[in-house]
Amino acid sequence: MKGFELLTAEEQIESLASCLAEVLEQYGLGSADSESINHDFNSTYKVTAASGERYALRINVNSTSSLENLRAEIFWVNSIRSVTVPKPVANASGEFVTFGWHEATGRKLPAVLYTWLDGEEPGDEPTSEQLFAIGAAMAKLHAEALALELPAGAELPDLSDFFWQENDLLLGESSELTDAEKARVAAVKAKVEQVIFELGQRDAKRLIHADLHPWNVMWHEGELAVFDFDDAGIGLPVQDLATALYYLDTPEQDAAMLEGYQSVAPLPEYSADQLALLLLQRRLILLSFLYESTNAEHREMIPKYKEETFRRLAKANL
Repeated sequence: MKGFELLTAEEQIESLASCLAEVLEQYGLGSADSESINHDFNSTYKVTAASGERYALRINVNSTSSLENLRAEIFWVNSIRSVTVPKPVANASGEFVTFGWHEATGRKLPAVLYTWLDGEEPGDEPTSEQLFAIGAAMAKLHAEALALELPAGAELPDLSDFFWQENDLLLGESSELTDAEKARVAAVKAKVEQVIFELGQRDAKRLIHADLHPWNVMWHEGELAVFDFDDAGIGLPVQDLATALYYLDTPEQDAAMLEGYQSVAPLPEYSADQLALLLLQRRLILLSFLYESTNAEHREMIPKYKEETFRRLAKANL
């Protein structure tokens, strides 16, 4: 078999079939049916048990989350009371993380089974009502997480690190950037690190979702649920806001989300310049991720995404 990163999306999904079967067998769901519903960063399946009960199974394909990271994710999601979230389901051995062998990558892949959420993702066209609800949910998560401490054996990345403790494919030895491009990224990195230090003097670090955008929420009968805590880390509320705002397209959308947040709690203190740098940081983190991803569609995005990234840096005089 050719390298996993060279396979099409359909071929990658097909290569996961035996891994999926091995994982599901450990849950004792009977003759369960499975359907691939998202193959992107990770691979997610809709699982219907023999009883008719539905679940969402996430197999971590590209994620670098360690077992300790997954334990922290599961602990946090199980602790949330103020926002609707899917709940992790233990396998027959009582474990929340289940492993299956994946021949195409030559390693065991971790998987987590979650309860099913009804509804639809707002996606690229969220309404003002939905964005307001996302902002409100974020503020509730921030308030609830402030007093939460992770148990022994559970840990999350420190998001004061520029690349959020993910592999650095822009400035590291494996970088494909020119020396001039590296210099520009390094300049942004230095400025962002200073901003995070300054903002950290004003607010307390806590667990944050770190990827709370309209593709990671479910809307059902006027109610919002939040899912996909795989990128969670220890960071500042403003970092969560900046990540969410990065995915929005208009000032009106930004305003709706921020109003939702303010309906629950005051906004974190930050300047427009500081927010602009955090938005550029998000762009660079995603560029680094594209270089590392084994997803063929992600790799195809690199030339245009890189060009637009450096256009934005130039526009910001960086």
